Amino acid sequence: MSAIRRRAHLQEARKRTLAVVMAGGNGTRLGDLTRWDCKPALPFGGQYRNIDFPLSNCLNSGIRQIGVLTQYKAHSLIQHVAQGWNFLRPELDEFVELWPAQQRKGQRWYDGTADAVYQNLELIMERVPAYVLVLAGDHVYKMDYRPMIEAHAASRADVTVGCVEVPVGEAGAFGVMGVDTNGWVEEFNEKPEKPRAVPGRPNIALGSMGIYVFNRDFLFEALKNDASDSSSGHDFGHNLLPSMVRRDRVLAYPFRGETGGQGYWRDVGTVDSYWQANMDLLEEQAELDLHDERWPILTHQPPRAPTRIMGAGSVRRSIVAAGGVIAGRVERSVLFPECEIGHGSSVEGSLVLPTVSIGRNCRLRNVIVDSGCEIPDGTVIGENPGEDATRYDVSAGGVVLVTARRLSHGDAFESRGIRKAAA
Repeated sequence: MSAIRRRAHLQEARKRTLAVVMAGGNGTRLGDLTRWDCKPALPFGGQYRNIDFPLSNCLNSGIRQIGVLTQYKAHSLIQHVAQGWNFLRPELDEFVELWPAQQRKGQRWYDGTADAVYQNLELIMERVPAYVLVLAGDHVYKMDYRPMIEAHAASRADVTVGCVEVPVGEAGAFGVMGVDTNGWVEEFNEKPEKPRAVPGRPNIALGSMGIYVFNRDFLFEALKNDASDSSSGHDFGHNLLPSMVRRDRVLAYPFRGETGGQGYWRDVGTVDSYWQANMDLLEEQAELDLHDERWPILTHQPPRAPTRIMGAGSVRRSIVAAGGVIAGRVERSVLFPECEIGHGSSVEGSLVLPTVSIGRNCRLRNVIVDSGCEIPDGTVIGENPGEDATRYDVSAGGVVLVTARRLSHGDAFESRGIRKAAA
């Protein structure tokens, strides 16, 4: 095959790829932030939601057949995707479709990541893709999937695993791949006590991003075999990948940024990691650049008036979304849509999620205020750790999580952006 034909073949691989986005996670480590919403639906970066990042990556990579697998607390996610991601052309076989757990394989919900894909095999088969790209719906990053898909096709691997380089001392939080000098995976261990280092780099290990490119027929066969194994937990990282490494061709694909170094990728699965990833956006040279016109992050935004800064209000080194009113001081914080900051109040190092009202003369520091909260006048949070711990949830890293349930000291019903008193 000539070099031109080979290149054309690799480019065609991207067009014959169907993406499956896993968006059914419960997100229990985020506490009350996921009391009513699943993790992919959480607000991020002022105007986005977590799910917008993998979906935008797909579209910017030219992948226009996308199934979003939902399960737990999916209402706001379904609304967001249905309202904001319905612009593709079905007559051209382009789509972003929501695939709720439909119990096609029996009267049960999804039981692990691999089982979630298995239960939707018929929907995947209808599209007859050459490759299936499996993604997590709750990770924040910008990645062009085309080079990974092309590397997969060129290597004739059965599955290619996206990975990030992490210090060996931190790799125990990942699925870790042991590779040879050519990148072929020789072992895969989920959260190992002694992670295997990269050849020639004793301080660096390869951690799985939860991104996989599968050959379609290989994936079908692997999922069917796994479904018949009663001892399996039906999870890609815990069950399928370790067994595939022993008998199949598994390739590791290191994720690189534009400069060739490690790309920015975050699993925002804890209160601390969620807070920190939002704070990262405020750096002068943010690794995750939301202003990159070459790689736009798309989302659904209803029409809102601009934010007003009133009286003595001031904003420094912050992100402020539309629809708000700021009469106090905001520094090193991310304010989401329709937030109000009262006169004499200060907000520092905090995330203020949509439709929050902060009264007069309040002081908030290193706080996440959940959607719909109303902070009474004179409230002080983030200055006295002992007192905060008696009234709110405080993370291991010292971030105070303020929710409507904690403020009311009851079990009032609250949803993202809407609060209703309990009957």
